[in-house]
Amino acid sequence: MKYKLLGKSGLRVSEICLGTMTFGEDWGWGSSKAESQKIYQAFREAGGNFIDTANIYTNGTSEKFLGEFMASEREAVVLATKYSNGFGTNNPNGGGNHRKNMVQSVEASLKRLNTDYIDLLWLHAWDFMTPEEEVMRAFDDLVKAGKVLYIGISDAPAWIVSRCNTIAELRGWTSFIGLQIEYSLIERTPERDLLPMARSLDIGITAWSPLASGWLTGKYTKGKATITEERRLDNEMMSGFVDKSERNINIAKTVDRIAEAAGQTSAKVALNWIARQGVIPIIGARKLTHLQDNLDCINFSLDSEHIKELNEASEIALGFPHEFYQQDMVKNFLYNGTFDAIESHRYSQI
Repeated sequence: MKYKLLGKSGLRVSEICLGTMTFGEDWGWGSSKAESQKIYQAFREAGGNFIDTANIYTNGTSEKFLGEFMASEREAVVLATKYSNGFGTNNPNGGGNHRKNMVQSVEASLKRLNTDYIDLLWLHAWDFMTPEEEVMRAFDDLVKAGKVLYIGISDAPAWIVSRCNTIAELRGWTSFIGLQIEYSLIERTPERDLLPMARSLDIGITAWSPLASGWLTGKYTKGKATITEERRLDNEMMSGFVDKSERNINIAKTVDRIAEAAGQTSAKVALNWIARQGVIPIIGARKLTHLQDNLDCINFSLDSEHIKELNEASEIALGFPHEFYQQDMVKNFLYNGTFDAIESHRYSQI
């Protein structure tokens, strides 16, 4: 396992992050406590130190398990958890991005995790109600209080993220160092704005669902899914993340074909592609064997022809304004006929 700095910080995190939404069986398809502990220990023994959870994962059980598992080695773990989402209690202030929910969520998470600080607190999803100034000032207060060390944001538009960090920089408040997004060979739309934004602002990028809810593991395209795995995808909570379109099936089959040619599993090929983009994949496992296979994704290199096939099979249209900038007429006007003679660092990021 190698380590990298997370965004514009000195925080050293493993090149793979362990996602723990499967820790606990409260939602009907997770792992038992014993299996969860085996997964945690295997990740740590492999050198992984970056662990991701959330206040609501398996109704709080994920955080409780982690509190026990990491008790003897708290300082060695980079622990990330999230706030924003509520537990379905119909309390209007029990969810959202506002200060009240942030503080309440952090205090509850600290108790479940049995720790006095959180390494990285993610805003879980933007609520489009709370002012950016309130969010960033509340984050900064928690950092100053020592309850949170770093902050990140998940599931938000690029313009929100950049506006929040700009406000924080102008006010001298804590800025986001991490961005969490859905990203995989099937879901590449973050390449339009979120990835260029994060790279421009030096924000570390992590990817949830890097295997597209299991579609890039080969178990569905090859008809090897178990009853339990099918139940997870048929679950009302997860059903919205599954798109059985012809395009997505074709991408999955391309991954299968390349995996067979490379002597690897489909999951390892899909995760290796993500890592090559400079993105940290968040791997979640229900069984120890799944984790062990996924961890091996960094121990080989796909050849250039295979990378080309994957890119072409999963290619998306970048749309306006990105494709507008690529037109020869636009480049000729904008650079006055000298585009090819100018090294355009900013343009290369579009």
